[in-house]
Amino acid sequence: MLQRIQSVWIFLAVLGSVFLNITAQDFDILGRYLTINASTVILILFGVLSIFSFKNRKRQILLNNISLIINALLVGLLIYWLLNLSGGIQFPEKGIEPIFPFISMICLLLANVYIRKDERLVKSVDRLR
Repeated sequence: MLQRIQSVWIFLAVLGSVFLNITAQDFDILGRYLTINASTVILILFGVLSIFSFKNRKRQILLNNISLIINALLVGLLIYWLLNLSGGIQFPEKGIEPIFPFISMICLLLANVYIRKDERLVKSVDRLR
């Protein structure tokens, strides 16, 4: 069911990854441009897979946990980049990039809470049969 609340939270996490991909086009981390773009594409793919695997809740939780780890690494990498970035007029949006993975992490945590709630509900109904 695509209209479940956890699907909405996962979709919001995917939107956070899309916004990170859009805003992260102007910086260089560790000499590579590909780091952020590749990780955001992986996050988007995992999010879409998680949304459409609504029948397999364990796979959904696994994909969300992998996405949480990738987002945590992205937050650390972006904060490292911001701390080593010199200030100035070239980067007026300094500080906005780590917000998107952080928002995605919160949305994925909320999605996992609702997925586990559904899992408990299904197990309780199975006990009644």
